[in-house]
Amino acid sequence: MRRVGVEIEFSGLDPANAAQLLADIYDGQVVATSSAFVFSVEGTPWGKFLVELDTQYVNPEKDLGDLMEEAELPLNQDAVNIGRDLDSFFRNVIGKVSSIAVPTEIVAPPIPWNELDKLTALVEGLRENGAKGTDDNFIYAFGVHLNPEVAADDVGYLLRHLRAYVLLSHWLRDRIEIDTTRRLLPHVDPFPREYVRLILDADYSPDLETLISDYARLNPTRNRELDMFPLFKFLAPDVVARFTDDILIKARPTFHYRLPNTHLSDPAWDIVAEWNRWFVVEKLAADEKAIQRLSDRYLAKPSSFVEQWIRDIGEWIETL
Repeated sequence: MRRVGVEIEFSGLDPANAAQLLADIYDGQVVATSSAFVFSVEGTPWGKFLVELDTQYVNPEKDLGDLMEEAELPLNQDAVNIGRDLDSFFRNVIGKVSSIAVPTEIVAPPIPWNELDKLTALVEGLRENGAKGTDDNFIYAFGVHLNPEVAADDVGYLLRHLRAYVLLSHWLRDRIEIDTTRRLLPHVDPFPREYVRLILDADYSPDLETLISDYARLNPTRNRELDMFPLFKFLAPDVVARFTDDILIKARPTFHYRLPNTHLSDPAWDIVAEWNRWFVVEKLAADEKAIQRLSDRYLAKPSSFVEQWIRDIGEWIETL
């Protein structure tokens, strides 16, 4: 059974209270960490959840004391400890100020896709306890990320999913109603037209190294609605390293779908709704004839055809 990682961003509920809520819902135990803004919840049916304030400045991999030691400065241990205390103080200040606009994030362990409906209780709990989502404030560029495990790692499988995704991108954005702030910020930027036209060309038949190289060359950023860097780093870390040394890219055998809003203000919204939209991508990826037919139509149209294209995609979806 394929599994899906889920990340939920929101405001209005700090990490400590969100962690306790999660533990209460799934009979878990809250475990504190060295940071006041990071908690784990262990013993749930699927394993360990992480709950944190989503900023690298509050949750660093190394503190000031570590950096002082690595620099091999002529300092004694007391000086290093003072550095650690100062680091902790300033990060706590940053965390308290940042909590106004920086989201709390719940990172779920991989969950079987047919059990995603069990996260509805979490979404409802967040809503009932005052958590705020994307459309509760114009500065809230919050999102839900889905990380579906790949079913195969051959180039044909990966390319079909990339093709299916770019063909469905306009439809997904229309159905999700991407928040204005999220459209203005770069986090879920669409793929550039040059890349879309490259991969939809019927003659494009890359090996894995070429697929990754073309992706990295034309998408030199994690800020894409479907971020392929974690998967590519898992499959071929040496190839990815030629293009980026971004420490935030974590290798994993999953797609990283970043597009959905966190629609906590909508009582009918839940994670299953977003999974069902993603599953349309998988359905198209499994239909090579449909991919070719839609690709030919896409490449034949001008760049300003979005409304008609959404209708075209809708017609295909009605055949499912």
